[in-house]
Amino acid sequence: MSPPMPAIHASSALAKLRILDLTRVRAGPSCVRQFADFGADVIKIENTAPEDMGGPREGPDFQNLHRNKRSITLDLKSPKGKDIFMKLVKTADVVVENYRPDVKDRLGIDYESLRKVNRRIILASISGFGQDGPYRARPGFDQIAQGLSGIMSVTGRPGEGPMRVGCAVADVGAGLLAAIGILTALLERESSGEGQWVQSNLLQAAIQLLDFQAARYTMAGEVPRQVGNDHPTSMPTSAYTTADGYMNVAATGTRMWERVCEAIGRVDLVAHPDFRTAEARARNREALNRELNDGFGRKKSEEWVEILNQGGVPCGPIYRMDEVFADPQVTHIGAAAEVTHGRLGRLRLINQPVKLSRTPARLAAAAPERGEHTEEVLREIGFGGEGIEQLKSEKVV
Repeated sequence: MSPPMPAIHASSALAKLRILDLTRVRAGPSCVRQFADFGADVIKIENTAPEDMGGPREGPDFQNLHRNKRSITLDLKSPKGKDIFMKLVKTADVVVENYRPDVKDRLGIDYESLRKVNRRIILASISGFGQDGPYRARPGFDQIAQGLSGIMSVTGRPGEGPMRVGCAVADVGAGLLAAIGILTALLERESSGEGQWVQSNLLQAAIQLLDFQAARYTMAGEVPRQVGNDHPTSMPTSAYTTADGYMNVAATGTRMWERVCEAIGRVDLVAHPDFRTAEARARNREALNRELNDGFGRKKSEEWVEILNQGGVPCGPIYRMDEVFADPQVTHIGAAAEVTHGRLGRLRLINQPVKLSRTPARLAAAAPERGEHTEEVLREIGFGGEGIEQLKSEKVV
């Protein structure tokens, strides 16, 4: 049975897909949002009683993560609730969950159980540390993954102790990797006709995001250290002081280094033995940064950004959040977009960053109220008015 066209027409790109969303907090919703923004019929399945969603429903976090979805309430622990869920599975393409690994087994909604109902179903499971192994049962949290992965060991200034990254990189990374896995499984299903179990976890996502920092160890045995705002291996790349604050400069390679020296009127630094080669500049980074901070301190950040960009040297300001969304390029690319919520009015949320030329994503609907679409979805799978009222009275929905 194919699902009807979704009630929320965010895009035609993924409009033929139905996603059952069992996720909460951040990693799972970050995954599902990709599909909702591109038009998939995402049905958010929530408990019949209010639950902890990681923040207030009216708050920026929830509204930003759960736009373009429909919401139903369903008691998955009751036999009737489980039956309704399995009826939905028959109509769906993907189920996404980020419970602890054992929860889906206890509820009877593990991959093998879902596959018996719909062999084309794709189950995506996002966990803290993986679906098996010694840490399987541990609760996952972004900062814990940042610490275990090594991210915090390379973030911050030398000697000041570990520092977390200022945003939930492990959560969001695990969600986006799960979305890539789902899309891969959907494409493979076109050939095989079979679904499969997609898995991602916060720990491995964080290691993946370390990229070359982790590969320095796995390939060369080198343990990266904290270097503050400096690039670990390529200098001068850092945050430098100016007459009115700070700016970023990324002058990699000999020619870029020469242009920086020319800009600050210190061409003598090009031939200085401590800075002549890339290796020397990295090794003598403290002395290098002192020279550059002295030079950049003679003009304001805005002046230097103009001068260095004219010379082809990558650079830019270091913004507060209010300055970010006032920047002309941020405005031009549409990094924020508006949507209307029934109770909260006009909301300005973070826009979908992936651009498609023919079938773009859009913010078509605000995050739904809890259970807002329960009756609508139940009618789509064959329930009538009396049956729905009975389910309500029994607190199944």
